Amino acid sequence: MLEDPEEWRDDCAGEMKDYSISCNADFVLSDGEGYIVISTGKTENGISTADLEQFGESGSYVYSDLDGAIGETSHIMGVQFKANGPTYYMLAYSPKSDQDDYIWNIMEIFIISAVMVLIVVMFLVYFATLKLTEPIKEIAAVSKKLGAGDFSATLPDYSISEYKQLSTAFNDMAANLKSYDTMRNSFLANVSHELRTPMTSIGGFVDGILDGTIPKDQERYYLKLISSEVNRLTRLVKSMLNLAKIEAGEMKLTKTKFSALEPIVDTLVTFESRIDAKHIDIRGLDVDRVPLYADIDLVHQVMYNLIENAIKFVDDHGYMEFSFVPEGDMTAISIKNSGEGLSEEELPLVFDRFYKTDKSRGLDAQGLGLGLNIVRSIVSLHGGKIMVKSVKGEYTEFIFTLPNKPEED
Repeated sequence: MLEDPEEWRDDCAGEMKDYSISCNADFVLSDGEGYIVISTGKTENGISTADLEQFGESGSYVYSDLDGAIGETSHIMGVQFKANGPTYYMLAYSPKSDQDDYIWNIMEIFIISAVMVLIVVMFLVYFATLKLTEPIKEIAAVSKKLGAGDFSATLPDYSISEYKQLSTAFNDMAANLKSYDTMRNSFLANVSHELRTPMTSIGGFVDGILDGTIPKDQERYYLKLISSEVNRLTRLVKSMLNLAKIEAGEMKLTKTKFSALEPIVDTLVTFESRIDAKHIDIRGLDVDRVPLYADIDLVHQVMYNLIENAIKFVDDHGYMEFSFVPEGDMTAISIKNSGEGLSEEELPLVFDRFYKTDKSRGLDAQGLGLGLNIVRSIVSLHGGKIMVKSVKGEYTEFIFTLPNKPEED
């Protein structure tokens, strides 16, 4: 101990005050009898010895107000020690109200920070959502245009890969719809023309016969023309009905055994005048019976459409060649004609509905662009396949397969 107790007390009080400020807690120095020697906070006079006995030399923690000695319930850490003989107690305490204020301050900071972060996040999410939903709005707007029939509407090229893929697929779809719409309009125009032309001819010829404009000696000639036009209308209507039935799954096959030469020869006889006019050389029919097991009426339509197509595009003094190759339960039939042939761009399109080749040269002025599409549908209905080969300036060849015997054989 110092010689001057007051000097000791002042030095100790200063040290305890510094610790109190740095630790944010109050300190109390009490002797063994409970007398408060030094205190940095507001304390009542004296601490009971019973309360002091809770603290040992190794230090102890209690949650108490020491019977009101320190004013309010606090977290107290105390230690007992001896100095020059007497026993002393050093207590450090932090009031519960200070702890509550501290916790509340932390909560205030947390709440304010959370609100600020939430506001910032909401703004970021809002603008990010606007950026992400903008393409969707564009897609919706373009979809409405497509729905209204404006097939020229397209989507831009987006930077986001998913939207870019969607944009590409959407634009491809729009292009296909535009192409299909163009072909559909062309089909409607062709149907109107194909129906109107023979009906006008038939009406004119019939009126001429009835009113005597056509002489008696020419009536038979014009009746043949009327019959030809009626057959043309019948084929047209039959083609459209068959296609509709096939697509609806209502076409029922009536399979019988017959020779592939029968519908081919019947069709060639039908086109005899056109074959003679072009001086076409018919090849490949000097074969034995070629058995098929299929619907003869539908196969007749296949042969008619393919032979008519070949006659239409064969060159003058050219040839039309047939070949037959059995392949197990199927027979591969080839119809080949000389002529200008098809370009590589046309080959993938010839079986598409409404597609018509050689429009620029006027060779395909008649027809609806349904013939080859119907051929493919009928061949597929029989379980066969069809393909086309062509060399520009040399030939075009259609090869298809049909069953040659019942499946159970």
